[in-house]
Amino acid sequence: SSTFPQQAGEIRKGSHLMIKGRPCKCIEVSTSKTGKHGHAKAHIVALDIFTGKKYEDLCPTSHNLDVPFVKRTEYQVLSADEDTGEVSLLKEGGDLKDDLNLPTVVTVGEPTDEDKKVSAELLQGLLDGKTVVVVVQSACNEEKIIQVKVSD
Repeated sequence: SSTFPQQAGEIRKGSHLMIKGRPCKCIEVSTSKTGKHGHAKAHIVALDIFTGKKYEDLCPTSHNLDVPFVKRTEYQVLSADEDTGEVSLLKEGGDLKDDLNLPTVVTVGEPTDEDKKVSAELLQGLLDGKTVVVVVQSACNEEKIIQVKVSD
């Protein structure tokens, strides 16, 4: 499974969680005391880790939320096509990984400024003939290039 349960009251800023079926990263969390018979509630504000879209959730602190398993992997970039957005990566074992695109290629909405910056860095590094390594974040069967490291 791609998620595990965690109590809403244990979610902290920087934690990952699922909101409306999307893997998100918490940017703000506040708990409110309620009346004498009510439960304390957690108010969670989070950003989708792939699209940057903002989500909010309000639930009792005792409730379980789904938390996605988020993995980060580094790959060396072999090539990138600015026109199609296709990126070829090299896995550790020497196999090719051809199923990723530049972060500016988005299926929903518009690419964020961060997406544009990462894509530009990646393409410029390849143009300059440098070694380009990307950090790929994956969760819930989705993957995205979120960081570029360029070295000589």
